[in-house]
Amino acid sequence: MSLEEFRALYERHVGHVVSGNVKAALADMVPENMPAVFDGVDFPKGQVDHADIKDVRADGDRRIGDAIYHTPSGLIGLRSIWERRDGEWKAAVLENFPVAAEDVE
Repeated sequence: MSLEEFRALYERHVGHVVSGNVKAALADMVPENMPAVFDGVDFPKGQVDHADIKDVRADGDRRIGDAIYHTPSGLIGLRSIWERRDGEWKAAVLENFPVAAEDVE
């Protein structure tokens, strides 16, 4: 998958999270990794005012997307690491990253 194709997929995924479409957002995840993928990770659990995609990149056979979610309770820096599974790209790992004031748009 080209980086441009991944960006489009990641933008769609982030849009699902922002719109509250949990079913569609979870459909983008590796099924066998849930619910453990959420353990110890801060992620949007309700209303999201908006999100800023900060980076999309390739790392070998994986693709990585970083987004900052703006929620009523604060900012969440969330990285998702995507892998190709059964011919489809799915988010396999979630992790948080620190959000600095200069990162916020």
